Amino acid sequence: MNIQKLASFTQNGQGGNPAGVVIQDILPDVSDMQQTAAEVGYSETVFAAPHQGGFRTRYFAPQQEVPFCGHATIALGAALGQAFGAKGYDLILNETSISVSAYREGDDWGAKLISPPTKHQPVPPNTLEAFLQLFGISETDLDPEIAPAWIHGGADHLLLPLARHDLLRDMSYDFDAGAALMQAHDLVTVNLIWRENPTQIHSRNAFAGHGVYEDSATGAAAAALAGYLRDVGHQDSGFEVTQGVDMGRPSLLQVKPRAGQGAPIEISGLTAPIT
Repeated sequence: MNIQKLASFTQNGQGGNPAGVVIQDILPDVSDMQQTAAEVGYSETVFAAPHQGGFRTRYFAPQQEVPFCGHATIALGAALGQAFGAKGYDLILNETSISVSAYREGDDWGAKLISPPTKHQPVPPNTLEAFLQLFGISETDLDPEIAPAWIHGGADHLLLPLARHDLLRDMSYDFDAGAALMQAHDLVTVNLIWRENPTQIHSRNAFAGHGVYEDSATGAAAAALAGYLRDVGHQDSGFEVTQGVDMGRPSLLQVKPRAGQGAPIEISGLTAPIT
């Protein structure tokens, strides 16, 4: 099995979130894909095979399959671009269909994905309190202008908007307790953010429910965030998400919401090969 390793949402060829990419004529068996993802050890490995004019696509974290992964889709787009040219590609996922477009920027390959539709709902108070305790924060530490929410843009996330940057920099939690809580609520990540201004958002994503402490760039969470901010009237224009800085893997995600309640989100970024 040929496994390409790419970092997505890089800056000047550095940082980004590593993803495994496997492109084959036929998808491997599920057990083989799961074993490969565990051996690769990145937060996700994506598998793709030609199907009905596009590519049948599945994503696996080290411990289980996930319905959608943004950074792995960006990596797949770049890999498809290198193999077949800078153009758009349709991707057939387990639950929906999306698209990704490959492009060149200087010597680098980048990609832009169009996310699945977005949605959100409030978090029950008792559940919110459990997550606040997990991260050692209180309701007074939350951004008073943006309410916590369940957010979705192809996968489920909990959004915790923080009032200060230092609260984001100091993020920590018990891995086993976090894994149990995230799994109980079928979450891919908990997305903690600090909104510096309308065009710049800083993010950290806890990922224990799928076997990784923290994700350095989370396109699915950025899509879900943009859909939520647009649909509740906070922001309908594009912005950047800076992530991975506190992990030593600075990542930059370009985010542009499309018009309309629940509409998909455009997420783009550059990639770099991992040698």
